Amino acid sequence: MPELPEVEVTRLGFAERIAGARVEAVRLGKPLRWALAAEPATLVGRTVRAVRRRGKYLLIDMDSGLLLMHLGMSGSLRFDTLLPAPGVHDHFDLATTRGTLRLNDPRRFGAVVYVEDEATPLAVKLLGGLGMEPLDASFDLDRFHAGLRRRKASIKQVLLAGDVVVGVGNIYASEALFMAGIRPTLSASRISRPRAARLHAAVRAILARAVERGGSTLRDFSNVDGQSGYFQLEATVYGRNGEPCRVCATPVRQVRQGQRSTYFCPNCQKY
Repeated sequence: MPELPEVEVTRLGFAERIAGARVEAVRLGKPLRWALAAEPATLVGRTVRAVRRRGKYLLIDMDSGLLLMHLGMSGSLRFDTLLPAPGVHDHFDLATTRGTLRLNDPRRFGAVVYVEDEATPLAVKLLGGLGMEPLDASFDLDRFHAGLRRRKASIKQVLLAGDVVVGVGNIYASEALFMAGIRPTLSASRISRPRAARLHAAVRAILARAVERGGSTLRDFSNVDGQSGYFQLEATVYGRNGEPCRVCATPVRQVRQGQRSTYFCPNCQKY
């Protein structure tokens, strides 16, 4: 599933290239998770102003209204002036004067939704419960620690929930907890401020490094130019069950938390 680094890599790949473009046509394929909520023809003639990100959502600002895009579990975007004819899994095309933005989504859990602005009820429903942005200056340590202290669930599950901090997906939660030396099964409410500070810094560092490396490609993800990400190749614990820890050589362990695999070093992450 594309997480914050993959979505940010996607945004960086076409945001500047599409800014200022005028929409010439909109093509819809098979139904996605949510309907567009507008007639495609109403978008024609509008101008793309900017592309932002909120959590795992891309926000395409236009001179009137905006598109909320989500990649779902298997979605990816392409942007080019010359794309082949749409395939069976190509479910949305935004053709502009600077190129076509195409959503490919084999599982169709992604979405493209039109709203007037972020105050629209549907936008509030989708974005209103999201936590702090970990790569922004607004990612405040005190608020982060306070959010953890209010939760009794395991710290790994709290990171994945997205209401304290957004975008820390399964791979990145395991990696950040290893960097911070925190066992993933520890209750979030038991994390002291010094340990929260280590985790705060680790979340920033891991996600920034993942963006730098083009995200992670385990199955489907590729950027807008069709290139895979490489962060998974340097993971310290994720996917390394039974292999020696890169720090202490203790075998990495795997456990299940909320239907997801968690990886950690029982020596480096004792508590």
